[in-house]
Amino acid sequence: MAHDLTPLMQEIGYEFHNIRLLEQALTHSSYANEGKGGRECYERLEFLGDSVLGFITARHLYANDRSPEGELTKLRAAVVCEKALCSYSQALGIGQYMRLGRGEAQNGGAQRPSILADMYEAVLAAIYLDGGMEPAEKFVLRFIIPEAESQRRRHFKDYKTALQEIIQQNPGERLEYVLVGASGPDHCKVFKVEVHLNSNVIGKGRGHSKKEAEQLAAREALKLMGYE
Repeated sequence: MAHDLTPLMQEIGYEFHNIRLLEQALTHSSYANEGKGGRECYERLEFLGDSVLGFITARHLYANDRSPEGELTKLRAAVVCEKALCSYSQALGIGQYMRLGRGEAQNGGAQRPSILADMYEAVLAAIYLDGGMEPAEKFVLRFIIPEAESQRRRHFKDYKTALQEIIQQNPGERLEYVLVGASGPDHCKVFKVEVHLNSNVIGKGRGHSKKEAEQLAAREALKLMGYE
């Protein structure tokens, strides 16, 4: 276990005022049960972090994805599942900072996906308690946004092409995608696009790129026309 947590805080992108919160987030019950250091284990923090993670993720998806509730639920589940949270912890190098009991350490606890996932949530809770919602949200979105994009690409359907093929069946009809707005910081910009059929709005979309917004606008148009 590395005692200097400065490199980890640099990876996290947040400097703790109360370093004991971070230490607790990295302390496994096996270490606490051996009576080392007199610290609580991460489990209570993990309980809180799970709820904070769920709220931040749900709010982000609600604000930036026009998919129906069922699909939002599936996407949220995919970006906060154990496999995803484990990958976030691995990206931060959390495993090398864990406090593990001797037996747990010998059995590879620092690489165990369930522990890595739990400790990501515990670290999130520690950030939330130490600095509030703003740094907690920044910490979450750093991982959630690219993972959500990856999930969307994995299940991608080309709605623009499907819509174009339908419209082409009627000669003289004209489709146009119009960018009507863009907002938010550069790292989390949201684009708003309308798809027009002969100047009539038939669909709207919001996304973190123009292409994504256009696809979602086309999807809404397909739903309006009864094809989706």
